Amino acid sequence: MASGQLVRTALTWANGTTLAGLALAAAARTSLRRGPGGVLVAGGYALRAPQQPLFTIGSVIFTRTTAGWLLEHPALVEHESRHVNHYAVLGPLYWPAYWAASAYSAALTGDFSSRNVLERHAGLESGGYGERPLLPWAARLRTVCERVRSSAAS
Repeated sequence: MASGQLVRTALTWANGTTLAGLALAAAARTSLRRGPGGVLVAGGYALRAPQQPLFTIGSVIFTRTTAGWLLEHPALVEHESRHVNHYAVLGPLYWPAYWAASAYSAALTGDFSSRNVLERHAGLESGGYGERPLLPWAARLRTVCERVRSSAAS
């Protein structure tokens, strides 16, 4: 494991998010398997919430499929591993930051991921998300702001 990945893993243990992930993995009776870069993959997640097919808590990546299936899809593992980086930096503050970023995205596009800064940083396309256009009100506001900015610059 590279030194950066070792630090990331240590931080997610120290801030308690990996412990929270392991507690959920045990409660959901998932099968744990080591993944690349110090992550753990919890396969067979079957609880109703969250509804996403993949999600991460600390250094634990959850999948509703098998851990083996996920490990055969390196782009998805890389996307979720970037969320591990977010947990290393933000700790438990990741959850309110993610919810706020999702609400912002939904307000602008009607989609929770498209303008979510954490999903964008993790790689929208590698996570299976697409870029959505701004809703009409947000596009009009952007146009007004661009006009104000250009007139202020001249």
